[in-house]
Amino acid sequence: MKKIFVINGGKIFAHSKGRFNKTLLELDKEFFTTDQGYELKYTDINEPYNLIEEVEKFVWADVVIYHFPVWWMGLPYALKEYIDKVFTAGHRKGLYRSDGRKEANPAINYGTGGLLNGRKYMTTTSWNAPETAFTLSGEFFKQTTVDDGILFGFHRMNEFVSLEAMESFHFHDVEKNNGEEQVANHTANYLAHLNKVFKA
Repeated sequence: MKKIFVINGGKIFAHSKGRFNKTLLELDKEFFTTDQGYELKYTDINEPYNLIEEVEKFVWADVVIYHFPVWWMGLPYALKEYIDKVFTAGHRKGLYRSDGRKEANPAINYGTGGLLNGRKYMTTTSWNAPETAFTLSGEFFKQTTVDDGILFGFHRMNEFVSLEAMESFHFHDVEKNNGEEQVANHTANYLAHLNKVFKA
């Protein structure tokens, strides 16, 4: 059995009801079934959680999947709080031993003290911004990809605990262009991505 841990980071706040990321979690539940050789655990950051239990989920998992919207060019505050608290609780309890440096030469090897070797993570993000905001010359994100730009620090964070990145998937134009057809397209594209990444 391949062990999958999904984190729903779709914070319910202001006009955001978190429905899109909850839909992704429901798709995960349908895809990662025992019949298909998977065991699934998940956390919804809108619900209470126990820090040690969350650390244990990371240690247990073969693959961690993060779902979250990008708010003001970063993580939703509740997801950032979750990560700050859980990763801190995981110090020398399975997530990371140290920052990786040794006293003999503290100038090198920063970020090599992670303990989650052999495990992977996959990221999905949802955006109000259209994909062209990242790809067209003169547009807002200056032709910088989501992963190389806004998520650079997020990916470094996961590598700090020795998680290996799988191919990300990003949903664009979700807020202003969210009719039934668009949501159906997002759903089909996400399922195709899961099949590509997990069943290739």
